[in-house]
Amino acid sequence: MPCALCGDIIPAEVTRCPACGAWARRRDFRAVGVAVFMLLGFNAFVALGSGISLLRLAHPLRGATHDNYDPAATGEILAPYTDVFAISAIMAVVTGVLYLTWLWRAYRQSPGPHRHHRAWVLLGWLCPVVNLWLPPRMVYEIWVNSGRYRTAERQAAGLVVAAWWVCALLGLLLGRAFTHGSVDTLADARFDVHVGVAAAAFQALAATLCMATVFQITRLQCMSVTSSAQAPGA
Repeated sequence: MPCALCGDIIPAEVTRCPACGAWARRRDFRAVGVAVFMLLGFNAFVALGSGISLLRLAHPLRGATHDNYDPAATGEILAPYTDVFAISAIMAVVTGVLYLTWLWRAYRQSPGPHRHHRAWVLLGWLCPVVNLWLPPRMVYEIWVNSGRYRTAERQAAGLVVAAWWVCALLGLLLGRAFTHGSVDTLADARFDVHVGVAAAAFQALAATLCMATVFQITRLQCMSVTSSAQAPGA
């Protein structure tokens, strides 16, 4: 196949162009990155809309009293939001499959060094306990290995990855708590709505921060390929 940068023919058994060093599937990698970025943006949009809608629902509950509170009516109002969180979870799984495809490619294209084998890009999300700390570590290593960073910049990247992971875990836990919440009393209903708002906020923030990591890693890896291609003629 011809190289996307220099036009030279790339043999099928190699992954880089012999002439310029560009990745044979650089355009495919960028396309996957854009697709993941857009799906994450859609997830963030849905979560943000759910949070804003739940905030509007919290206002009438704030003015309600124990005498005029109707648990059945409140349960019917909150039922669609439970479905929205369930649909958001399905969307997250679909996005996660494409995200892992992108992450697998990003790991292969990052120069290293890597502390863990490439198989842990997938296994790190499936193994219990390990999946609580290994996925963000893998993303951080891929990010900082994809470019030349100073210590302060590495720390900033680490903060972004850590914030993304904490928000993702909190959004997952709070979303599950909301769907299993109770509206038997007014206090329970108010608490459940607040939990739902917090879950939506953390999910939207997690998706936004994950978008930042996808954008930066994709940009850095595509820039490094372009720079390596231009270096011999500089």
